Amino acid sequence: MQSILIANPKGGSGKSTLSTNIAGYLASQGKRVAMLDLDRQKSSTQWLASRPANLPPISMLHEHAASDKRADWLVIDSPAGLHGKNLEHALHLVDKVIVPIAPSLFDIQASRDFLQLLSEDKSVRKGKTFVGVVGMRMDPRTRAALTLEQFLQGLGLPVLAYLREAQVYVNAAFEGKTLFDLPAHLAERELEQWAYLLRWMETRG
Repeated sequence: MQSILIANPKGGSGKSTLSTNIAGYLASQGKRVAMLDLDRQKSSTQWLASRPANLPPISMLHEHAASDKRADWLVIDSPAGLHGKNLEHALHLVDKVIVPIAPSLFDIQASRDFLQLLSEDKSVRKGKTFVGVVGMRMDPRTRAALTLEQFLQGLGLPVLAYLREAQVYVNAAFEGKTLFDLPAHLAERELEQWAYLLRWMETRG
């Protein structure tokens, strides 16, 4: 089983949106997908409860379950404030970490120490765990995107995608769906923005 941790110590960064859409993509590819929702708001849990039965299935693990041996992929929606021993333990259990960052100076600054810790972690330095960043609700032509890229260059961490703010994410979530459950013409531009992220996710490690 491959496992992905979606993490950022700051709330409101887009972790649940990213987690549910990643799980939805993998399920749409015929993979057996499990999610672990560690966030206090339980947004991913609520989303999954509203997911129509005719869509590709995704299962939800209980917090104290170690794993689901029947699953091909585990997607972990982490809590805000993940740090210290809890972060170190999580990094040793997963193959990949994706860090969503919102488009503001405050969000980028709040994520700075976290990204530094990730880049210095032993499992990351040894190539056992791979880390990438996603700009959430962020246009690549903006100053926020330039600031993020300049900072990441010093850490050697890639920007996997810039996902623009779009109502299609909100509308899909209300129905327990993801971009990958919609007719392609309804989310064509958004799906293009996911292309590199998905290749990185499936080929790394």
